Amino acid sequence: MCQKRYYFRMLAASRATAFRVAVFLLLTPAALTLAAQAEERWNFAVSGDSRNCGDVVMPAIAAGVHHDQASFYWHLGDFRAIYDFDEDYKQQSTTPPVIIDYQQAAWNDFIQNQLVPFADTPIYLAIGNHELFPPKTRHDYLIQFADWLDTPELRRQRLKDNPTDHRLHAYYHWQRGGVDFITLDSASPDQFDSDQLTWFESVLAADQKDSSIATIVVGMHEALPDSISIDHSMSNSAQGIATGRQAYTDLIKLQQSTKKNIYILASHSHYFMDGTFNTEYWRNNGGVLPGWIIGTAGAVRYALPVNAKDAKAAKTNVYGYLLATVKPDRSIDFKFHELQENAVPPGVVSRFSQGFVHQCFAANPPR
Repeated sequence: MCQKRYYFRMLAASRATAFRVAVFLLLTPAALTLAAQAEERWNFAVSGDSRNCGDVVMPAIAAGVHHDQASFYWHLGDFRAIYDFDEDYKQQSTTPPVIIDYQQAAWNDFIQNQLVPFADTPIYLAIGNHELFPPKTRHDYLIQFADWLDTPELRRQRLKDNPTDHRLHAYYHWQRGGVDFITLDSASPDQFDSDQLTWFESVLAADQKDSSIATIVVGMHEALPDSISIDHSMSNSAQGIATGRQAYTDLIKLQQSTKKNIYILASHSHYFMDGTFNTEYWRNNGGVLPGWIIGTAGAVRYALPVNAKDAKAAKTNVYGYLLATVKPDRSIDFKFHELQENAVPPGVVSRFSQGFVHQCFAANPPR
């Protein structure tokens, strides 16, 4: 009897040991992956405003993104002009283009000439105001770009946040390596509407409680109000001012209460700027958050604002992208990667002509 009891004890122990070993073998690869990610640096890239000459500039950005081994590319809106012909579209037309034909073809042109060069690099899209120029609507945008707005990753996150939310939105977020990336819709004067602002604050509330999230990066088209770029931002509407200030204040409070890293990215103004929230308003109303303007993906370039000297860095008449490096502590270094004319891939130069490529770099707008 004692021998039988001993036998069954040993059998149970061996089975338990085998089970623990099996679980260890199953979990170890994932655990090792998470540990490796925590120790690694990794990159992502951001820019916006690729109308006008974007079919020339964006393939150069894609080549740079591949060279820099960026994990993804984030486009902050304004894919095509819509209200008028893009110069690159006209250059490819064998006959004088018709505006109705252009408007019907514009987004497919963007996909084929600007997104396809990124190959298998994931792309995240933000809606810009030019995506809403008539005859385009927000509904049209959601349908056309559903492949990018409803990826398995984004769908999982949306349903994790709210299991009943089966609608597509122009705003969304995803998490990677301890960073929460939030795309907002600031593309029209009625934004942020109450639904979006409520959603945004719920995401921040979850981030506040989540110890695995150390950093929040917020990206949008029009910059939050009261920045150095105030004349071309959410400050252009009463709704934008009120709700944009509320969103900024929410971020300030989160940073102060948790010490998490907060970074804000926007485009809309066609230049590069680092430190766009270093203004008297924010210095006196909560504090200055790190913010960048990166509207440098091919659109006609704008003059810098008169108070650009208050920024850490500002530069116009340039194309390029913001290269972000996430460090092991999940703070992020941002560096502007300026593109020169010789960065345009040879196939693009051949298709558009050397003269047109030079015109995009030297005379967009004419100087």
